[in-house]
Amino acid sequence: MKAKRSRRGELVVEALIRVAGFSAIFFVALIFLFLLKEGLPAFWETSLGNLFGKRWYPNEGLYGTLPLLMGSLLVTVGAVVIAVPLGLATAVFIRELAPDWLREILKPLIEVLAGIPSVVLGFLGMVAIAPIVRETLNVPTGLTAFTGSLMLAYMALPTIISVAEDAIDAVPKTYRDGALALGATHWQTIWRVVLPSARSGVIIAVMLGIGRAIGETMAVMLVTGNAARIPREWYALFLPVRTMTATIAAEMGEVAQGSTHYHVLFAVGILLFAVTFVINAIASAVIIRGGPRRGGRLMG
Repeated sequence: MKAKRSRRGELVVEALIRVAGFSAIFFVALIFLFLLKEGLPAFWETSLGNLFGKRWYPNEGLYGTLPLLMGSLLVTVGAVVIAVPLGLATAVFIRELAPDWLREILKPLIEVLAGIPSVVLGFLGMVAIAPIVRETLNVPTGLTAFTGSLMLAYMALPTIISVAEDAIDAVPKTYRDGALALGATHWQTIWRVVLPSARSGVIIAVMLGIGRAIGETMAVMLVTGNAARIPREWYALFLPVRTMTATIAAEMGEVAQGSTHYHVLFAVGILLFAVTFVINAIASAVIIRGGPRRGGRLMG
């Protein structure tokens, strides 16, 4: 009797999990179809040369998305360059080097940082970080791509640290013991055994961090200056830019529904969706191509 009840409970849980999984796929598909419905008209209401042009000035019928795409990529790459090394180093420190009492303090603290609203961080960046950037770098304004990268890096760090730390923690203890028994130092064990074994989880952590950065809206809208220009100069990181997400958030409430401008904003959303998909596809290909890693070389 108990076995039947247990089996029945398992079937109910399994059914609920299936429903939840299919529901998630269904809602994502609905979102994508809605984007296509509202965004595809932009491709025949304006020319491709205009849509992928170099100027974004809707009042004059110029809908060039290239400055928005380049601005988003510049800010995201800057955030990744800052966040990934710091995030991985912090994850290694928490899991492999920190004493237990310090680990118990740092982990909840990092999780709390992930819960700070992005608009609060954006406001902090605008009133506190931007003046520091302006005075330190001696630039006309502190509302630059670099300021946006700093804020996005801060926002991506909790995700990268948490996921990477879990991946490192999942590496079997026998790998560490075996490396140490063969004469490896603690650092050699971390660098050549633990991190290669946790590679898939670390890549996922980085991809989630990139997704967090490229999809952020409020923070970048407040701190990047919102100048729709193509970053050509070598010092473009220290000039104002505009991202795709900030453009959608800033202009969607002001356009007439059904207008060309309205459809182009949804086309920008499709472009953002495509960029995110490509990044995730590349990450998946890297993980699959690399295959399972059971540890690295200790010597040589």
